[in-house]
Amino acid sequence: MNRHQFWQLVDVARDQAPDPHDPEDVARRATALLATHPAEEIVAAEQVLWDLMADSYVNSLWAAAYLINGGCSDDDFDYFRGWLIAQGREVFERAVADPDTLADLPGVRAAAAAGHDLECEGVLGIVWNAHTRATGRHLPDDAFTIRYPELDAAWNAAFDDHAEMARRLPRLSALYLE
Repeated sequence: MNRHQFWQLVDVARDQAPDPHDPEDVARRATALLATHPAEEIVAAEQVLWDLMADSYVNSLWAAAYLINGGCSDDDFDYFRGWLIAQGREVFERAVADPDTLADLPGVRAAAAAGHDLECEGVLGIVWNAHTRATGRHLPDDAFTIRYPELDAAWNAAFDDHAEMARRLPRLSALYLE
């Protein structure tokens, strides 16, 4: 499975979900869909998933997650990026390029108004669960590698600096800091 096929899987899961903005339902549906693929494709999907996680491992997106969720540990950032993957390719790519565009999403605006966190741990288990369902076995230990890039040191301590966050992420700051 390649990246394009993975995103198609997410799109189909979103199309099948009664509420495509429910990331846990999208994750369950993506798991069920992926489980119908050959084991080799399922295993390959794990690398695609972790490549997406690596691509989205950037300070600016972490800062957005910090604003949106009122703080963001390492694990919380993984779950936030799981939520982001469940939103589909277009939203994911736009947010990685410019996290402030998340302020345009109705779901982000609703979460800001209601004080809800945006996260989805279930997306991180799509491939693991699909492989187990399809084969009755765990994923092979060598199914993927994680290659997180170095974070930008210019962002050090900026997450708690409201003025700096407002400068760097003005639209999200308007939703979450006012």
